[in-house]
Amino acid sequence: MLQLKTYRIYFILLLLVMSICFMVNISLGSVSIPLEDTLNAIIGRTTKVDSWSYIIWNYRIPKAFTAILVGSGLALSGLLMQTLFRNPLAGPFVLGISAGASLGAALLILGSALFSGIFLGMVNDISLALASSIGSFLVLLAVMVVAAKVKDTMALLIIGLMFGSITTAVVSVLSYFSSAEKLQQYVYWSFGSIGNLSWNQLLLLLMIIAIGILISIFSIKPLNALLLGESYAKSLGVNMKRSRYSIIVATGLLAGGVTAFAGPIAFIGLAVPHLTRQIFNTTDHKVLVPAVLIYGAILMLICDTIAQMPNSASVLPINAITSIIGAPVVIWLLLRKRKMIF
Repeated sequence: MLQLKTYRIYFILLLLVMSICFMVNISLGSVSIPLEDTLNAIIGRTTKVDSWSYIIWNYRIPKAFTAILVGSGLALSGLLMQTLFRNPLAGPFVLGISAGASLGAALLILGSALFSGIFLGMVNDISLALASSIGSFLVLLAVMVVAAKVKDTMALLIIGLMFGSITTAVVSVLSYFSSAEKLQQYVYWSFGSIGNLSWNQLLLLLMIIAIGILISIFSIKPLNALLLGESYAKSLGVNMKRSRYSIIVATGLLAGGVTAFAGPIAFIGLAVPHLTRQIFNTTDHKVLVPAVLIYGAILMLICDTIAQMPNSASVLPINAITSIIGAPVVIWLLLRKRKMIF
């Protein structure tokens, strides 16, 4: 009972921190907007400068919501993979889903050099998201086919890594034959970006993430059972084949959707589950699933705030910031705790 009360306090504090990070995120940027005018714009009041309201509603708020969805989606998919494979080093991209999305983007951006310019002029934010989605879906489909034939979960992990290696090799071949301009465009995409989504694209991403979260919630019982091994889970009546499918599909939706709309973003999916366990000190997924959603959103909002370099027109690659800021924090926490809860 005392522990449940403590968890509630933690959740309230995390939601409060997320709200503060959200407000700070939309208050800072290349254009300096006072916090008072930011609040006025949000509640529909007039601001001192008319353009401020437009900037907040059409650029900063969509970007902040994108950061929340990206951080939550990657964090939850990382938790699912670490539990399924019972491996603390597993992340949301171990099944090759991110590599599949990268292959889709590479075929669109770099493919014109090999396919006689067939994709020339087709590269934009929408076509990139579509190509990345198709790439991640095809890899997910291949993993699902393999999962039906392979009973050993660790074998599935190795096969997923091999899928990632194959797609990475194809991207390398495309890069070798592409022009410097196209290669630069692909590299920029690989840096990751959460500031290019419109409200319609944001709504589509929200639907994808929501479905992934819903599947994850229905998989909480199998996830808890899997922590003690597949044999124990089967003894509790868990249908391993169906549970494995559900977890893989949820991960594919979460990680694939994020990569399609924001590019490959490192660190969040791997580290947030460990950071969350350090705070909540539990392996119960009834607690961990909502906790990683909030924690991932907070961390992504912080990284985006740093990446956009307040009062500067420059925006640093979000992919680099998530690793530079986050990795030392994880190392410090693990050294401080001296053991990893898993």
